[in-house]
Amino acid sequence: MSDVFERYERQYCELSANLSRKCSSASVLPEGEERREKLSEITSGIEECDALVRKMDLEARSLQPSAKAMLLAKLREYKSDLTKLKREFKRVASGNSNQAAHEELLESGLAHPNAVSGDQRERLTMSIDRLNQSSDRIKDSRRTVLETEELGVTILEDLHQQRQTLLHAHNKLHGVDDAIDKSKKVITSMSRRISRNKWIVGSVIAALVFAIILIISFKVSH
Repeated sequence: MSDVFERYERQYCELSANLSRKCSSASVLPEGEERREKLSEITSGIEECDALVRKMDLEARSLQPSAKAMLLAKLREYKSDLTKLKREFKRVASGNSNQAAHEELLESGLAHPNAVSGDQRERLTMSIDRLNQSSDRIKDSRRTVLETEELGVTILEDLHQQRQTLLHAHNKLHGVDDAIDKSKKVITSMSRRISRNKWIVGSVIAALVFAIILIISFKVSH
């Protein structure tokens, strides 16, 4: 479901329900400035409904075929609803049988600005049902967003823990590298000492051999 379509849909349902109530109120108003103002408000509202229906149509046709078919079906219902609203407005604006209907209501004791015809009640009920459906979809969307946000927070926490583990392992490896470097230095130093000691031992042995040769030569000559 398109978020843009849902926004237009909710605006249309709210406006349609409001216009239906205004038509009901205007139908029992006598001719005068208040009635003309009410009819002017309804005219502006119907124009806005037309604009919202066109926007929903454009938005629905821009979607993928799977979503477009469902939204166009809903759009046909809104167009039918708007046609009924326009027909009701024309009836109210024309004033045909308004006075007679008003007098009949007065005689039956039912005259009231909020009294509505069966057709108006049906339209109002449909508008309210659609508003409720839109509200439910918005609640579902918000719940999905919250669940996604919670999942995102959990993933971030896991990533943070993994990062700390990697940093700890990196520090350990760095310590191992330092220990290996120190070991290399110690081994190098020991190798140098061993080499030096070999030269010393070799020199001592050579000196002893030379001394022995001299002593033997001296004894032989005497």
